[in-house]
Amino acid sequence: MTTTQPALHAPQSPMRLRARALMLGDRIDAAGLERSDMISATPLAFQVGANGFVALYRYGVAVMVGLSPLEEDEVLNQIKARVSGPHEHVDDETAILEISPDHDDKIPPGGVITMKDLSPQRLLVIADALAKTVSLGRDEREVNFVFDIIEPFAADLARNGRPPWKRRSMLKLIGQTLLVQHRVSGRVAVEEKPDVLWDRPDLERLYARLEDEYELRERAETLKHKLATIVETARALTDMIDADRATRLEATVVVLIITEILLTIGQIVYWHH
Repeated sequence: MTTTQPALHAPQSPMRLRARALMLGDRIDAAGLERSDMISATPLAFQVGANGFVALYRYGVAVMVGLSPLEEDEVLNQIKARVSGPHEHVDDETAILEISPDHDDKIPPGGVITMKDLSPQRLLVIADALAKTVSLGRDEREVNFVFDIIEPFAADLARNGRPPWKRRSMLKLIGQTLLVQHRVSGRVAVEEKPDVLWDRPDLERLYARLEDEYELRERAETLKHKLATIVETARALTDMIDADRATRLEATVVVLIITEILLTIGQIVYWHH
């Protein structure tokens, strides 16, 4: 949901601003932070100063445009208590925006994003792409970490022909993978377009260019394939561990039965004599 707001100060000559997206934690609770200068409710977005803009995404990302380092610190301090599951390592993504009435909405070589004006709707489109790319970056790092853990298990299986004994570790890997799947498919919804495009279909091209620049769809698809591979591998290893345990249990039962038979025979022979 977006509300109609006048464009931020439109410069007469080209002006550059920094846009910065920070992955602060697992979730940001923006309930109760609504204000009179609110630009959007989902995500919660509002102006700061003449050219400043802040957007807060429930999946843990804050996007700030045109803020000084001191203003950024002030915003982060205000929302710090509302961040659930804060991360020790804060992922970030930075982009430079160049605004001029003579520009078209595009991303020329060099990575500078050019825009005609600082309309709130354009900033929401920029913020959505930056929030998604920084979230994908965190998920890609976590998936690569899981791959690094699961590779030695697969290597041992290929070398020794025996599955690993750590079933609990396999279940933890499956749990981590399911959490990443939930973020990508549910909370972040990388493949979904921002709501602002319903009101401003003319900004579809800008979003498409940002989507291509940050390879959002390709990265999301690659991430899903990796997640599927991890889940399949971990489940296969877990099944082998369970089968191996079942075999050992059956062998133990057989040994106990044979032992019981031998003891019974021994008792019969003893009493016979």
